[in-house]
Amino acid sequence: MASEFQRRKIIGVFRTMDVDGDGRLTEADFHALARRWMAVAGSVDPERLAAVMTGWWPVLQAASDRDGNTAVTLDEVLLVVEGLGDMADAVSGTADTMFEAIDLNGDGLISRSEYGALIETWNGTPTATDEIFPRLDLDGDGHLTRDEFRTHWTEFWAGDNPNAPGTYVFGALAE
Repeated sequence: MASEFQRRKIIGVFRTMDVDGDGRLTEADFHALARRWMAVAGSVDPERLAAVMTGWWPVLQAASDRDGNTAVTLDEVLLVVEGLGDMADAVSGTADTMFEAIDLNGDGLISRSEYGALIETWNGTPTATDEIFPRLDLDGDGHLTRDEFRTHWTEFWAGDNPNAPGTYVFGALAE
């Protein structure tokens, strides 16, 4: 069973993924997210990015759609999140693809402004990130490396530590 902290983390992500706001995730929501990401894809091939984004839909649906209605609820997503600790390769692979998408100039680093673009693309609206980025930039050099980002991505999806920097990889937590 997901902890209250995990639930709180996932609520914000779920709301963002639920593009039409109907309280259920569907294949159409994943296609809408892929289009949003393709519009800002950095050094990654936009088609590859779209394939990764939409590729998670059948995995999520197969793992969580308990009632077989072709839609996934928040509670069903939480069931999948509980098992992500056992899917390290899949989580890490997604992190690498997202890193490439966020690295808009292709220099192998995510800058503060590129991170801001990530959050705005993810949320679909302008979002303040000035307080969040320093939590992720552990060495204070103004950039996230691929390894740092992969670690944070894994902390978010497979972790349950409210003090982990990766808790904020998608920005501030939902209230």
